[in-house]
Amino acid sequence: MARTLVLWLPPAAMLGERVDAAWLRVDDGVIVDSGQDDGWVDAWEKPRDDEGDDRLIALAPAADVPLRWRHYPDAAPAQAAAIARVDTLRDSLGDAALLHVVAGQPADAGQAVPVAVTTHAAMAAWTDWLKEQGLSAVAIIPAAATVPPPEPDSLWSAELGREQILRSDDRSFISDPELDPLIAAGRPIAPLDADRMRQALLLSLAAPPLDLLTGAWQPRRNWAIDPALVRWMKRLAVALLAVTLLIPIIHAIRLNADIGRADGASVAAAKKAGVTATDAASAEAELDRRLAAAGGGPLAFSVPASALYDAMRDTPGVALKSLSHRTDGTLSTTLAAPRTEDLNAVLLALQARGYKITAQPMAGTDGNQMANITVRAVP
Repeated sequence: MARTLVLWLPPAAMLGERVDAAWLRVDDGVIVDSGQDDGWVDAWEKPRDDEGDDRLIALAPAADVPLRWRHYPDAAPAQAAAIARVDTLRDSLGDAALLHVVAGQPADAGQAVPVAVTTHAAMAAWTDWLKEQGLSAVAIIPAAATVPPPEPDSLWSAELGREQILRSDDRSFISDPELDPLIAAGRPIAPLDADRMRQALLLSLAAPPLDLLTGAWQPRRNWAIDPALVRWMKRLAVALLAVTLLIPIIHAIRLNADIGRADGASVAAAKKAGVTATDAASAEAELDRRLAAAGGGPLAFSVPASALYDAMRDTPGVALKSLSHRTDGTLSTTLAAPRTEDLNAVLLALQARGYKITAQPMAGTDGNQMANITVRAVP
C-alpha cells in the first residue's frame, strides 16, 4: 500500500512563529485523514500492517510561490520549458541570483508551460523547517499549481489549506479581496467545488506539474545498500569461500586416489615378476636389489654415466680424464676444465637430475682445473 503525507508549508513570513500546518494523508489515492493541527505526527507515525512505500510531499504556499503558464506553440516540450524559465527570469523584479525559478515540462508540444517563482531564502527556510520536524520531502509542489484551469473567460476561487487561491487561464496566485476584481477585469469569479479541488489535488500528487526541489535544491542522493542485497552478498561470499576450500581438498582426494591406484598397479606388476610386497615402496626396493645383483637397474653403469655425459655435453670445455664404477652404483670420475666454473656447471646439472655428488678439487699439471667426483647412481 502506498501512503503519502501531504503537508502544507507555513508562509515564509510566519516560520518564526508557532504555526500548525494543514495536512492530509492519502492511502492508495484515497484521502483517509486530514487536519490543521499537529495531528499529522500521529497520522504519519502510525504503525503499518504491510511494507508499502511512504513518502512526504510538501505544498508551498501560493503567497510565496505564484504560478504562471506560458505558451510556446512551435517549441518542443524541453525547449519550451527552458525558454519559459529564461522569459520568467527576465520579467521578474529584483536580483535574479536571489530568485528560484522552476519550469515544468509539458507532456506534448504546444501545451502551456507552468513556471513557479520563489526565492532561495524561502526555500532555505522551508527545508530547515522540515528538518526541524524530522522530515524529508520527496517533492515540494506549489499549492497554486494544483488548482485546475477555469472555464474560458472566467476565474476559479479555491480554498486550499489555509489559503484562498485565485486561478485564471494563465496565472494562479494568492487571492486578495481588493485586487481580485481588478484582476478579473469583468470576468466572473466562481468558487471551485471542494470535491473537484480534492480530485485535482490527488491528480497533482500522482503527477506533479513541477517540483521546487530542483537545481540547487535538488536533494543529494543517499546511497543505501538494500539489506536483502547485503544478505545475498554474504551468502555469495560464503559460497565462494567454500568452493575455494573444496577445490584443493577435492584435488588432494583425487591425487591420493590416483597414487593409491598407481601403487596397487605397481604391487600387481611386481607380483607378476615374482616379488611379493605389501606396498609399492617395498616392491621397488626388492626389484632394485634383484637388478643390482644382476648388474642392471638404476645401479647399472649406464644410468649415472648417461647423466654425466649429458651434463658434459652442455659444457664443451670439460674433459673426462678417468672413469670407474662400483657395484653399489657409485660412479667415480676425474674431470678437467680450463675454469672452475665449467666444472661447477657439470656438478649443478647432475644435482638438478637428483644425484648426490661429492667433489674434491685439485690443480692439474697442465694449468687446467681438475676434480675427483663421485656420482651416486641412485638419486
